[in-house]
Amino acid sequence: MLGFLLKRLGAGVVLVWVTATATFFLTNATGSDPARRIVGAQADAATVLAKRQELGLDRPVLERYWDWLTSAVHGDLGVSWFTNQPVGGTVADALPISLSLVIAAIVLTALVSVVIGVLAAVRGGWVDSALQGASILAFAVPNFLVGLLLALVFAVQLGLFPAIGYTPFAQDPGLWAASITLPAVALAIGATATVATQTRGSMIDVLGQDYVRTLRSRGLPTRSILLKHALRNAAPASLTVLSLQFIALISGAVVIEKVFGLNGIGERATSAASQGDVPVVLGVVVLTVVLVVVVNLLADLALGWLNPKVRTA
Repeated sequence: MLGFLLKRLGAGVVLVWVTATATFFLTNATGSDPARRIVGAQADAATVLAKRQELGLDRPVLERYWDWLTSAVHGDLGVSWFTNQPVGGTVADALPISLSLVIAAIVLTALVSVVIGVLAAVRGGWVDSALQGASILAFAVPNFLVGLLLALVFAVQLGLFPAIGYTPFAQDPGLWAASITLPAVALAIGATATVATQTRGSMIDVLGQDYVRTLRSRGLPTRSILLKHALRNAAPASLTVLSLQFIALISGAVVIEKVFGLNGIGERATSAASQGDVPVVLGVVVLTVVLVVVVNLLADLALGWLNPKVRTA
């Protein structure tokens, strides 16, 4: 198992390097001139040239790439071209907001999808039909529209939650929970439909196995069969889908942060991309890929715990 994890970790490091390298060269191949944007359209050529030299844009792209890579390996992601603030600090300030949103959404997805998926597999009938109909609806409606509807009803009309803004957990846990409730629900609806459908299918397959019929013939309680045996064997497939949904939620959070006025990673990334602030874009990309690698590694550990065959393989 240790060897397997080391291989996965090595593959993750390679993934971070390849993605960061591709992003660096793509952002430098856009043809835009960040120096002109910084000094303004009315600046003369000498001012623009001085700013290009200050940013190092007059140097060969390979030389700039090597300098950025060596600094990034040592934990220095550079300085924003527009704010002159360290990229690491900029990303670190936005990280708690995005992590709070995505983690709350993934926890909500896991809890609701397991309950709905198991009920649909066990009860069948109208419960199963309702799940499939709700899944189609959740897939069809974009999450930003769900977010707008939730904000209109529960924030504007009923006043139960704030419509925009974020309160840090350390400042007030209650206001923190209130500030991420509507964004997390809007973000989790599509993922919940996906994971619940997968859980339903896995549970139906497991409940049709011979060992489940044997357990029932021996008089074991239905709850024990479902929770201790069937759900554990159905969990690996659902966990795999859930880990993929975590990655999808990170990208979906970009739109949700815009809707609810959350200044998270997605908001910083879109602002930096529109300005051409390459250091900030690279910092966000590196952080996002690192999160993906960590989540996949944790999913592998969980799969190994749930399924001994994975540990043996």
